Amino acid sequence: MSGRSASAAQSPEPAVRRGRLLRRGLLALAGVGLLAGFCGGLWRLGLVLPHGAGLAPLHGPLMIAGMGALISLERAVALGAGWAYLGPLSVVLGGILLLGGAPVPGIAACLFASIILAAASVRIARIQPALFTWTMALGAAAWIAGNLVWLAAGDLPMAAGWWLVFLILTIAGERLEMSRLLPPKRGGTALFVLSAVLLLAGAGLGMTEDLGAAAFGAGLLATTLWLLRHDIARRTIRMPGQTRFFGVCMLAGYVWLGIAGFVLLALPPGLHAVSYDAALHAVTIGFVLSMVFGHALIILPAVTGLTVRYTPILYGPLALLHLSVVIRLLAGLTEALDLRAASGPLTILAIIAFAACIAASRPRKAGSVSAEPRTA
Repeated sequence: MSGRSASAAQSPEPAVRRGRLLRRGLLALAGVGLLAGFCGGLWRLGLVLPHGAGLAPLHGPLMIAGMGALISLERAVALGAGWAYLGPLSVVLGGILLLGGAPVPGIAACLFASIILAAASVRIARIQPALFTWTMALGAAAWIAGNLVWLAAGDLPMAAGWWLVFLILTIAGERLEMSRLLPPKRGGTALFVLSAVLLLAGAGLGMTEDLGAAAFGAGLLATTLWLLRHDIARRTIRMPGQTRFFGVCMLAGYVWLGIAGFVLLALPPGLHAVSYDAALHAVTIGFVLSMVFGHALIILPAVTGLTVRYTPILYGPLALLHLSVVIRLLAGLTEALDLRAASGPLTILAIIAFAACIAASRPRKAGSVSAEPRTA
């Protein structure tokens, strides 16, 4: 190969480069939204920050919007359809509007983004009909439900249940897909469906209500039981290198999912004010962010085209992340406010350290990528 054909093989087509730049830009903007959400969370923990009072009410919505942008972007790459990119574009726009003091247009933009994600998910499920694809489509529908509650009533605790179902079912669907690599076990499908039904019932009844908390907690425990019994992470943790790191991230996250379920069942939010906060952050930080750490080495190359490399140093940020959740829960249950406030900066430090390790481990000269990923 020589001349023009050789240079074409070494550098991507202009359309491919533009697509990568768009995805990288959207990923960066989603990261800014997550950072703003974290700043609001620090203010809620009692730390004084510039504009913290204005960001505090947006802490939860911005965090969900950031995660929604990441999931929407991954789903758009998987589908390979231009219209699917309206999802991450809309949720980024919604975050900008929220930060700019336009709540109703911002919520409406997030709602539109969730509708686009649901449409993309249903399209994927129709192309590949399977329980795991329809589970992820159901998760996207839960995001719509949460945004509708947020828009109609402004009830963030009620919306939060639906938002958690969105994240949990999205992750559970992905893990269900991976579980097909193992021999099927008796009762697995029934337990998986039961866990989803309990989560949806708990979100509908409300996580802050005793009956809703009981259903949601039972759903979390059922999901944890399914993941621990059927997920491939039980095998990958025995393998060396990057594969073991994936397994550690997965199994550590599942432990926090089970702890969140136990907290909701043992300490009903109607009787214990700390229950809701403890369960919420055990899921969002202990479970969801641990999944993000584990999948980052796969998702980043698929979405951005960047070459990233595993390094054992990544265990350091992962340990910091889970330490922050331990501190958060113990401090909340014992009402140690100073210790609780320290958990927030530790979580942010873990995320920044993880990103720095990823950046430092990248090879100086990335190899060429011959084709854009069509599935994720």
